Amino acid sequence: MIHELASLAIIWATVLGATFIAKWSRLTPVLWFLFFGAVLVNTGLLPHEPEPFIAGLAELGILVIMFAIGFEEDTGHFITGLKKSWGIAFFGALAPFVTAFLIADYIWDDTNISLMCGLTMTATAVSLTMVSLHSEGLGKSDVATRIMTSALIDDIASLALVAILVPVATGTDAVTVVGVAIIAAKAVAFFILITILGTTILPHRPKGWIQKIPIFGKLGAIHLLRFGEGNHATLTVLLLAVLIGLLAHYFGFHPAVGAFMAGLILKEEYFQFEGESGAYKATSKIVDNIAFSWLGPIFFVHLGTKIIYEPDVILQVIPYVAVLTIGIIIAQVSSAALAARYTGGMTWPSSAMVGFGMLGRAELAFVVMDIAYVQNNVIPLEAFYTLMLTAFWLNVAVPVTIALWKPVYVRSLPPDEAA
Repeated sequence: MIHELASLAIIWATVLGATFIAKWSRLTPVLWFLFFGAVLVNTGLLPHEPEPFIAGLAELGILVIMFAIGFEEDTGHFITGLKKSWGIAFFGALAPFVTAFLIADYIWDDTNISLMCGLTMTATAVSLTMVSLHSEGLGKSDVATRIMTSALIDDIASLALVAILVPVATGTDAVTVVGVAIIAAKAVAFFILITILGTTILPHRPKGWIQKIPIFGKLGAIHLLRFGEGNHATLTVLLLAVLIGLLAHYFGFHPAVGAFMAGLILKEEYFQFEGESGAYKATSKIVDNIAFSWLGPIFFVHLGTKIIYEPDVILQVIPYVAVLTIGIIIAQVSSAALAARYTGGMTWPSSAMVGFGMLGRAELAFVVMDIAYVQNNVIPLEAFYTLMLTAFWLNVAVPVTIALWKPVYVRSLPPDEAA
């Protein structure tokens, strides 16, 4: 346990240092969290194989980050954005998949390797983008909603592709109509359950058939949140985030998707207790502190530790990394921006910001790499490092491009929104 506490102390010290450097450099702290994570693991200050304690904190960190982002989002705004984001999600996922597939096929001339490379580059690391936007004061902007909804759709589609393509690439199974139907049915069932929870169970004035259930007919979210005069509200909402995260995992999604949905279905009105009007702001402040100050950053430092320095392999794959990184940047930004402009009706500055925000690759990308390289040995070591380094540089590109493009984007906004 002492080793785990020492690692935690090093990470937290790094987070403080990275925060100060971020203010000095005017770049989002996320970039520095990733950078110092790579430095720490390659200098031996953190182990190559992270302790379960640190890995667990990292997973909890991304879950709380996603909950905090959903907690700040207005449900109606999110649904409106979802209707306008289908094009961004479709073209913003198709273009990087095809680009990565073709580049990998040219380099290694193996369909299975190409499939895994394409799949790795498909899903957007929405958490990285949302934290970067949050750091720039754009967490509640229209582009944030479009990116979040598009990435959520991409994650669902990517999870389906993982279930379909991984068995094909590993040779363990064949594609079946039944298998695809089961995946689609689980996705629909999950969102139906979340809808029922948000519309009929949580409200303190239940509607319809829920009124007939003895407990739920009289108790809603407001009754749970004001327990102990509201002193346990933060614990209650975090418990809800974890529970719905577990539900999402059961249905095949990343738990962070469930945590985001938990935050999304909680409304400010649930915190309006008798004689108390500041409970929502107080809870939101605590959640934000947990997510963006001391627990959430562990996830990004942990993510940076995935890059292990092996000179011979790295020198060999530098040309591959350069081609794949540039190819994905061009394909991702152009496809997402064009889709945002012509299917979402956004302005060009906003469309470009959406494109930059869709560059990140994290959770699902590393899951696919683990399945393809560690578990099944579908891809060679060179392909693994190519994907790892490409994902790293794409993640670096997110906060950098968002920070550089922010002045252009802000100038394009109406005066009331720019303020």
